[in-house]
Amino acid sequence: MTKLYSLGLGVGTNNAKGEWLEVFYPQPLLNPSEEVASAVASVLNYEGGSQAIALDTSKLGPLAEALEAAGSPEQAAVAKSFQHSKRPLVATLLAEDAAPSSVPEGYLKLHLISHRLVKPHGTVLDGLFGTLPNVAWTNQGAIDLAELPERQLQARLNGELLDVDCVDKFPKMTNYVVPAGVRIAHTARVRLGAYIGEGTTIMHEGFVNFNAGTEGPGMIEGRISAGVFVGKGSDLGGGCSTMGTLSGGGNIVISVGDECLLGANAGIGIPLGDRCTVEAGLYITAGSKVAVLDDQGELVENVKARDLAGKSDLLFRRNTLNGRVECKTNKSAIALNEELHANN
Repeated sequence: MTKLYSLGLGVGTNNAKGEWLEVFYPQPLLNPSEEVASAVASVLNYEGGSQAIALDTSKLGPLAEALEAAGSPEQAAVAKSFQHSKRPLVATLLAEDAAPSSVPEGYLKLHLISHRLVKPHGTVLDGLFGTLPNVAWTNQGAIDLAELPERQLQARLNGELLDVDCVDKFPKMTNYVVPAGVRIAHTARVRLGAYIGEGTTIMHEGFVNFNAGTEGPGMIEGRISAGVFVGKGSDLGGGCSTMGTLSGGGNIVISVGDECLLGANAGIGIPLGDRCTVEAGLYITAGSKVAVLDDQGELVENVKARDLAGKSDLLFRRNTLNGRVECKTNKSAIALNEELHANN
């Protein structure tokens, strides 16, 4: 029997050289059953390792039959629908959760996240940027940048306009996956590979990068950078920012706990625990000097913000009288002092 980490039957786009630009997987599988994996392996002569195997129509009938016999009517239906495709087809088999080494492998992993099969940081994406090509995303689909001028000219000669929406390595998520139970006001601001939990509303200025997202429910009017995950019941105010690993956060994994609030134009460079609030306009980096106040509003200690990372029930604010950044808690001075020094 064959074991796989993930399996996807996909339809995509090749450039003139036959290289993959993007792949759409209608129903990706995580940890498919050994019966399903073996059915695909037998038809495609798969012998192990992670592979992206080009599909021709002659294989689709036997593949659909094998998947039906293996107890996967959904995948069988996908294989049957592919029989009429005029686009390049691929079967991507991932033997293990390893860094993607091809465009089909990378797109399968991004689909796993956006389909809510794995959460951010739940699958290995090392080297993804180097694997995916920069592509012109247009009203006629993905186009290789080297081929774009010719396609633009041809469109004009045909009396058409080739509309280039963006030039990027990542397409917008909703052209591939629309998760159930969400609202997304501006779809171009959510990349494929985002995890959008049920009950999440993303307003027009909200942005969610790949390998990032929300548990849901929540209201997002700010930026969720790559690698950042926002807990349930948390709101990000207009223009606020979370520092991701691609925007200066280094190896620190930034996250927002449950029932937190980041005020408008606020920002964090540390992970927050549950029930935390950051005042509007206040940006906290790991090195920010913070005056920690107890439940009586008395100063307990001055610390770096990194010392408060992951702690719950904190209110970050700026004192308008002296300009210092303060953190108020609901703990007594003694309890708070013990917590601050617990891991020292």
